[in-house]
Amino acid sequence: MSSGALRPGVAHGAYPERSATRESRWERTLRMLVGSLARRRQASKARRAEFVRAVDHHGAALRGRSDAKIRAHVQGLRHRFAVRGLADELLAPAFALVREVARRTLGMAHYDVQILGGWVMAQGMLAEMDTGEGKTLTATLPAATAALAGIPVHVVSVNDYLVERDAQEMRPVYEALGLSVGTVIEREPEAPARRAAYACDITYATAKLIAFDYLRDGLERGHRRQASVRLGDLDRTQAAGNGLLLRGLCFAIVDEADSVLVDEARTPLILSGSTGSAGSAEQAKTYRTALRLAGQLQEGIHYRIDRQSRTLAPTERGHERLEELTKALQGIWTGPRRREEWVVRALQAMHLFVRDQHYLVRDGKVQIIDQSTGRVSPDRSWERGLHQLIELKEGCDLTPPNETLARISYQQFFRRYLRLGGMTGTAREVARELESAYRLKTQAVPTRLPVQRRNAGIRVFATRKAKWAAVVERVRELHRRGRPVLVGTWSVEASEHLGNLLERAGLPHQVLNARYDADEAAIVAEAGQEGRITVATNMAGRGTDIRLGPGIAQRGGLHVIATQRSDARRIDRQLFGRCGRQGDHGSFEALYSLEDEPVALYFPEGIRRFLSGAGAPIRRWLGDWLTSLPQKSEERGHARMRRNLIDLEEHLGDLLAFSGPGE
Repeated sequence: MSSGALRPGVAHGAYPERSATRESRWERTLRMLVGSLARRRQASKARRAEFVRAVDHHGAALRGRSDAKIRAHVQGLRHRFAVRGLADELLAPAFALVREVARRTLGMAHYDVQILGGWVMAQGMLAEMDTGEGKTLTATLPAATAALAGIPVHVVSVNDYLVERDAQEMRPVYEALGLSVGTVIEREPEAPARRAAYACDITYATAKLIAFDYLRDGLERGHRRQASVRLGDLDRTQAAGNGLLLRGLCFAIVDEADSVLVDEARTPLILSGSTGSAGSAEQAKTYRTALRLAGQLQEGIHYRIDRQSRTLAPTERGHERLEELTKALQGIWTGPRRREEWVVRALQAMHLFVRDQHYLVRDGKVQIIDQSTGRVSPDRSWERGLHQLIELKEGCDLTPPNETLARISYQQFFRRYLRLGGMTGTAREVARELESAYRLKTQAVPTRLPVQRRNAGIRVFATRKAKWAAVVERVRELHRRGRPVLVGTWSVEASEHLGNLLERAGLPHQVLNARYDADEAAIVAEAGQEGRITVATNMAGRGTDIRLGPGIAQRGGLHVIATQRSDARRIDRQLFGRCGRQGDHGSFEALYSLEDEPVALYFPEGIRRFLSGAGAPIRRWLGDWLTSLPQKSEERGHARMRRNLIDLEEHLGDLLAFSGPGE
């Protein structure tokens, strides 16, 4: 993306964003081919080394200056940006300035690899930096540089904890440069507070909140367009910016980019409005009737469940049985299609949505667990009565059904930024998809120190019981040596089951899952201390604060145990990357079973029994093969879902045009 796309003063006037354009498959392939060649030239070792030398050269001139002269230098650089825009030749002096200010305010100067990572993001690419290489500090380079050029910057993170932590830790750097910093978090829903945060030079927020606020702005802009036509005063109406939250989509830096842009991108973001009440007595009766009817059908006879694809379909006998059960009913139950839709939805609520895996029941309310982050999303709800059916299943009070006001996919949303950059430790597996869906090229950045992370191998057991016994024994052995242990699990249920086993074994531990996310900072901060045992669910965006206690590196560092393959190899690598950070010693291993959900759904029980034989654990090569096949299948399936979502959103964009293009 050329630097000319971003100019000083871009926040003034119209709502800045990139026009939504559709590409043919041929155009997409050609763009990726040309982009690949350009990226190789742009990110050549010679050019990267030249840029680092230029930053060092400018930095040497700043080192002996007083704080007053540094402030004057900031103003001079701002003036140059005002004239030239975010020009490439101004990046090196800007990076040198940010590094010098960070050295004075935080006591941390950016390493050369962080300079490279910042340069990659400033160019509108994704920097793949290994876990522990200091991505939070790296982001200050492109963020502050763009903000000095007068460009509104959004630093996008995966959760509120990281939003607040990163903004607070980096605030001294930004403020020393004369830049303001705002945060947009879930517990601050008031529009004036959010508007003030977006008015800052740099705004830290989660992707979900920014996208929803963008949709709200789209509705507001749509209302204004309608009002202006009626009032015949288009210019004055558009110029009044009091009702909008954002200042447009100018420059985004996405942290944990693969988690945000891939894992969270399988479903569209839907901005809903409450219908007002919990529904009429007739609606509640419909939900209860659907559950009652579903309870009279038998799996394998009246319906079949494909748990691998999480789909459910009635059989021919199921159609007949349902018709028989609804003979005496009136209303929607007289129509075959409508009654089947409601009963299938009720069956899904009963069998495909599992408590403590897909949702929690907290304070009498059903709260969805985000599968990509392991955290609860209290503001989300399932559509078309599914949420209410689950509430009835759990004996909770019914919440009001919602109606859709606007929708957008992450793929559509992030492509609308004038410039998009990002950083993550795990992008190589999805680099082609990121380039295809977001036009976001990936560039690997080397580590500062040699990686000393040791792979202790994989063991696969025939049963879950044998696996958990091996996990407890392995934790006991490591705890006896005084090494800290981090055990990764896939669900709240699994984390608490292991917690109970460790308690029975007399092993002190901490559990980090969606129930205890409020204690996350305290639990993670202690996870690298002597003898600590931490059991955690999905580690997306967690563990960045795991620092080793005194003498732990000499004992081998943090040891990570994975207890189930995730639905993507990237997520497994992310968990393993929590050890051996910044050249520290560390080790990891995997303990799986053939009864783990992905494997059990992929291979029938008879095949698993035959393959497991009498031995436990199973031979390493065989266990690795048996557990990796389902994972690769899920990766392909999720990639198809994301591609299908893009096609669906583009199709809907052709049919519906309200609240801006494509929503």
